[in-house]
Amino acid sequence: MDFTKKYDNPNPEVSANPISKLLYWWLFRLFYNGYKKDIEAKDLYSINKCDYSEKLGNIMERNWQEECSKAKSEDRQPQFIRVIKKTFIKPYSLYGIELFLLCIILKMLQPIVLAKYIKYFDASRSNSVTEGWLLASALIAMTLLEVTVMHHASLGQTRLGMQCRIGTCSLIYRKLLRLNKASTANTAAGQIVNLLSNDVLRFDLAPFYLHYLWIMPIQTIVAAFIVYDSIGYATFAGFAALIIQAIPLQGYLSYLQGKLRLKIANRTDQRVQLMNEITNGIQVIKMYAWEKPFEEMVKQARKREIDIIGLTSYIRGLLVSVMMYTEKLTFYLTIVTYVLLGNSLSGDKVFSIAQLFSTIELYMAVFYPIAVSFYAEAKISVSRIEKFLIQEEVDMPQSMEAITLPKDPAKLGMIKIHQGKASWVPNPIIYTLTNINLNLKPGSLCAVVGQVGSGKSSFLQLLLKELPLISGVLEISGEVSYASQEPWLFVSTVRNNILFGTPYVRQRYKEIVKVCALERDFELFPNGDKTLVGERGISLSGGQRARINLARSVYREADIYLFDDPLSAVDTHVAKHLFEECLLKYLANKTRILVTHQLQFLKKADLIVILDNGQIKNMGTYEELAEKELAHLKLDAPDEQGKAPDDRPRLMSIVSQESIQHDDETDPQETQELVEKGALSSSVYLAYIRAGGPIVLLGFFVIMFILAHIVYMGCDIWLRYWTNEEEQNKLPDPITISPIFLNDQNLTFLESTTINYNDTFNETTPYSLQAQYRYIYIYTGLILLTIFLTILRSMLFFKICMNASKGLHNTMFGNVLKATMRFFDTNPSGRILNRFSKDMGAIDEILPKALIDAIQIFAVMFGIVALVFLVTPWMVIPTVILAVLFYFIRKVYLCSAQNIKRLEGITRAPAFSHISASFSGLSTIRSSKRQAIIIKEFDVLQDQHTAAWFLFISTSEAFGFYLDVISVIFLAILTFQFIIFDDGTTLAGDVGLLISQSLALTGMLQWGIRQTAEVASQMTSVERILQYTRLDKEGSFDSLPTNKPPRDWPQHGQVKFQNVVLEYVPGESVLNNLNFVINPGEKVGVVGRTGAGKSSLIAALFRLAPTQGLIKIDDVDISVLGLHDLRSKISIIPQEPVLFSASVRHNLDPLNK
Repeated sequence: MDFTKKYDNPNPEVSANPISKLLYWWLFRLFYNGYKKDIEAKDLYSINKCDYSEKLGNIMERNWQEECSKAKSEDRQPQFIRVIKKTFIKPYSLYGIELFLLCIILKMLQPIVLAKYIKYFDASRSNSVTEGWLLASALIAMTLLEVTVMHHASLGQTRLGMQCRIGTCSLIYRKLLRLNKASTANTAAGQIVNLLSNDVLRFDLAPFYLHYLWIMPIQTIVAAFIVYDSIGYATFAGFAALIIQAIPLQGYLSYLQGKLRLKIANRTDQRVQLMNEITNGIQVIKMYAWEKPFEEMVKQARKREIDIIGLTSYIRGLLVSVMMYTEKLTFYLTIVTYVLLGNSLSGDKVFSIAQLFSTIELYMAVFYPIAVSFYAEAKISVSRIEKFLIQEEVDMPQSMEAITLPKDPAKLGMIKIHQGKASWVPNPIIYTLTNINLNLKPGSLCAVVGQVGSGKSSFLQLLLKELPLISGVLEISGEVSYASQEPWLFVSTVRNNILFGTPYVRQRYKEIVKVCALERDFELFPNGDKTLVGERGISLSGGQRARINLARSVYREADIYLFDDPLSAVDTHVAKHLFEECLLKYLANKTRILVTHQLQFLKKADLIVILDNGQIKNMGTYEELAEKELAHLKLDAPDEQGKAPDDRPRLMSIVSQESIQHDDETDPQETQELVEKGALSSSVYLAYIRAGGPIVLLGFFVIMFILAHIVYMGCDIWLRYWTNEEEQNKLPDPITISPIFLNDQNLTFLESTTINYNDTFNETTPYSLQAQYRYIYIYTGLILLTIFLTILRSMLFFKICMNASKGLHNTMFGNVLKATMRFFDTNPSGRILNRFSKDMGAIDEILPKALIDAIQIFAVMFGIVALVFLVTPWMVIPTVILAVLFYFIRKVYLCSAQNIKRLEGITRAPAFSHISASFSGLSTIRSSKRQAIIIKEFDVLQDQHTAAWFLFISTSEAFGFYLDVISVIFLAILTFQFIIFDDGTTLAGDVGLLISQSLALTGMLQWGIRQTAEVASQMTSVERILQYTRLDKEGSFDSLPTNKPPRDWPQHGQVKFQNVVLEYVPGESVLNNLNFVINPGEKVGVVGRTGAGKSSLIAALFRLAPTQGLIKIDDVDISVLGLHDLRSKISIIPQEPVLFSASVRHNLDPLNK
């Protein structure tokens, strides 16, 4: 809510031609800049018009309102999924058609062309060289086209997911501003933060996979027909196993994973809400020495959350294992069945079918389960968002008559209530307000008094239409302005807090500053009224916050002013000044309603209303009520007239030379979040690995991983050996059927062929049936070992990741809890919550998946390259050249991507802070009618995040595309070299193995490298969490044994300050050489104007800030005591009451004593 100017950097995508967009040329300048220097926020491109938060929010809000109207007419609950479909179904369907053509035509033609190419190298060599070149060229062209189409569709779908997230976030925020009090009571700020961080994240992830839910079955049928056409009934063995594993087993596991998402989300809500309360009430926690019980509460909340996350991770581990061995197992069953049916292996069949199985396995065993999982998770997220969106709003129709009268000048400021009954909940047993009758004339001053809990604040909420009027009539004529009981301030300058989006009128502003007694404060502030206000006004004293809050309501042009006890937070003489100069003189002709406990001001009121238990007990002038009712109030009320409130420590306490005269002065900026520079340090990776467990566990995992991969690659090497042996040992026979092409018309295997084979080869020949069984037995053993080791390895990996996640969270929280108050004063809660919500969510769920993908793919990739070198050693030369090119591209990409990802992280936090601030100031925002302004500010904050996020996904897609191009070049060199160097001895098995494996490299290399980049990007979350493990700490909680105070200390309570100097900011003394002694049993009053240092005395006594000098309690130097030993012996009533979301008993006694 700082209303500041944002960077404007034209987006080259807008003016890019179709070729530039398809080949990502428009990003080259960004890559160049990122390679030369660190990318900063000002370097991010402005977003495209189609990605604007305001535009997307408007569309989704309109569609949601239409859905609500339609649901009401059909007597059903509105469904948010229908809104998503209506908004995005058309563009998303186009990408579905694109993927359909890719998967059904291109991907299915590829194995057929490969079979013909492998067939070219069989023993007969009946084809011409020209045909070989044509087949090789067709194979390369199809692969390049596949790469281009896939990346175009991928970026388009990811962008649609991003737009869905942006529009949903904007819709949720707009809904937040319309929630009534009953709904806000059921909604925690932590829940909204979780909705806008973890839940909407599913919209970014799901669109890429969802189309495969319907494409996969069609592709499977087409592939099964092609395979059956080649190998007959053996097809059914492999496809049956594939379907059983992929659909019932993996589908169920993925669905279960999605269902568990709801439990995770709910438990994350609870933990984030608890963290939100802790960050907001940290000063009270520290002063009461409650760190340990709250640490235990967070540990319990985290344990409940991590238990479900751990279960989900193990399911994910099992899924990853199944994905790894499914292709091997199903292909094994197909080949073994084919051989046992009496057929011989040939390279064109084995490796073309292997390529087809690899494709089907990718879509059925990888994409399909992921799609089911993301669909289930997205469905849960949609239901949670839907539940939030259907909550009641302030402007919902009520069974009453609330009228805002037209602006008749004679009636402006008039308020009438007749037989008003109001309640926060529908159909109440007891009404909040009952039988309210009031007729207030324009321009009058009405004072509302009563005991605590009598309904005074609710009365003002009724006038603001926040409290629903159940029956009766409420008439209000004119605009209403409101000053809340608890001052609401947001992170911006003092001036912006007063103006709150209204135009700056110099003379009016100066007058209001004067009548609100802020002139002296502006002189003390470092930058006058341009001084930055911390979150919730943390850098100001209580009196300053109250007067700025009052000034904002007075500055707004209105006819009726509602003041909810603004005088209780200021000194007596300041209260008198505010009442006389502001309420009586400056607002003399306005209707004013003042809720107050300051009975000395009632004499000047035109009307006094006495409330009791939600009813008007009496009302009249001061003279009419003075003898009985007011006298009774004076007896019951505590003596507050001499109250000098306890001011919160201020960060700015030096005299400033600035004043409000300098209107053109540049606004100071909020303390910037710490951002690391350059490449991620290896220490970040080491810290994550060390957090995963002891060295023995890590070593065992490495051994299991290497062993599993050796066995995994051994399956392919053994199959190649088996195939070549069969082809080399075939004996010519006059009645042997010639080898069959993959697309021959008649593919039936004749019985005579089998009989001839069995008659020709007996057990004494080198290649006998007994040898064939030996191949099968060894192949079976390799497959079983692969399954066992793959599952064991995956479970170990996710166990290590869960250990790391738990360890990092606990370490970070322990350090945050022990951090100095300076840290909380200078860091908004949204910034801290961002670490505990989004960053921890990434480490819990996203990082492990990216890491296992990257490790597995690189292992497979190195295995493939090793096979290529084994068969064609000279391929080392082009491989090294391409590896150098690949390294350069990766280096250029990471220079930009890591900085963009860091910027994406820090541009996300302000939106969370904005949400927290808005949630706590709903009444003020709505009464000021500033919803449009802060919605626009939220949209601007979203746009800043979108600029970083879209560049991140675009650069990632461009990186993947050019890596795939390198893979296609590698494939082209490998494919053409077989023709160039063919001397008639090239084995079809070698050709088939290497090309089928290298085809897998195409998507695998770019996905693996992108996953390494994703790991590096998500590691920034680990980096950001590690930043919070290096915070400045207050000191030890417990005293050293030699310094431990006696059990009954302090016995007397003497307090001595000797030359005490306190500094919140180094070099700026708040307390300067303070010396005094408070003797045992003395009652001491500390007085002084706002900012004099009253609260700083408390801060020094509790060691909440660095001090110099000597403070003794009963002759014990408190600087040598542990903080718990000190703070637990001092009791305090804090200036601002803090309550936690727990029972009253727990709030009174969190230590359970």
